[in-house]
Amino acid sequence: MNATAGTVTLIVVWGGFALAFAFGAVANKTNFCTMGALSDIVNMGHWGRMRMWLLAMAVAMLGAGLLAYTGQVDLSKTVTQRPMLPWLSLLVGGAAFGVGMTLSGGCANKNLVRVGGGSVRSIVVLVFLAIASYMTLKGLFGQWRASLLDPVAVNLADLGWKDQGLATALAQTTGVAQGTALLATLAVLVLGLLAFVFKDRRFRTNVTQIGGAVIIGALVVAGWYVSGHVGFGENPDTLEDVYFATNSRTLESMSFVGPLAYGLELLMLWTDQSLHVTFGIASVLGVVLGSAAVALATRTFRWEGFASLGDLRRQLLGALLMGFGGVTALGCTIGQGLSGISTLAIGSFIAVAAIIAGSVATLKYTLWREERMA
Repeated sequence: MNATAGTVTLIVVWGGFALAFAFGAVANKTNFCTMGALSDIVNMGHWGRMRMWLLAMAVAMLGAGLLAYTGQVDLSKTVTQRPMLPWLSLLVGGAAFGVGMTLSGGCANKNLVRVGGGSVRSIVVLVFLAIASYMTLKGLFGQWRASLLDPVAVNLADLGWKDQGLATALAQTTGVAQGTALLATLAVLVLGLLAFVFKDRRFRTNVTQIGGAVIIGALVVAGWYVSGHVGFGENPDTLEDVYFATNSRTLESMSFVGPLAYGLELLMLWTDQSLHVTFGIASVLGVVLGSAAVALATRTFRWEGFASLGDLRRQLLGALLMGFGGVTALGCTIGQGLSGISTLAIGSFIAVAAIIAGSVATLKYTLWREERMA
């Protein structure tokens, strides 16, 4: 690798770390959590944190869409935008992740934030999540995924689609130009989300949640720019255009399940010269340290362990389901729920719907069981 390629790699890695540091700090400060948002709705009928997630989604969609429209990044190259739509994997993986994050009391991002706040319990959860994730990428779970789930897919390329974006779907079905279809799709989705989010007066006055959501959405957009624009260039060895310092070898933004697996692999095979710190691995560390900075500054850092043996069992089962589900669904509540959806990929909407369904079903079952035992 020559000096220029090395410099670009460092920028992408440190860029990912810096963005994730801010992500972790904001998530800690604002209590940003998708599972918590769903729990608030099911248990209390409160939509505050859900509106925060939806606002972050709208900002991420708008920013990523404008980057694509102006040619700054090519979102059709992302993993979520590939024309092969593995709908069964997205459904099964999403549902498994939703159940798992509910059993563990939070998704991968929330557990990273908790580690920064002193949670030993979340360290254990993340280790088992990383193991299950790696097994789903390259191990036993991966064989099941590749042989049973992934083959059940729709190849949209057979229809002449270059990707699985909603804008492409609109362009193909109506005949309008791709750019026009993109702007129209963005207008409908973003304006719809904003109308729902801000129709609640209490949320409109919550500066903390609004500011946190806007920042988190903007960080997702910045992730696409760092890995997809700054990190895109010519490989000096092959003279081909490549994306530097990403595990998927294409542009990435905030996502934590796969990077946890690759981080574990790097630690276990540290002397393997083919393995390096990547955008995703750096982002995992960044979230933890960003959260820790806020916890220490606000004096909320507290060591936390498991409440009971039953709690340990639930957390570990949840971690295994999240690791399997997150890889199978191509992302988590952040990787699909913000980054994936910001690309307008049809598969991302399927995965997020499955995650929500799995989580809500688990929350309602838990509530029903507690009421019966009362």
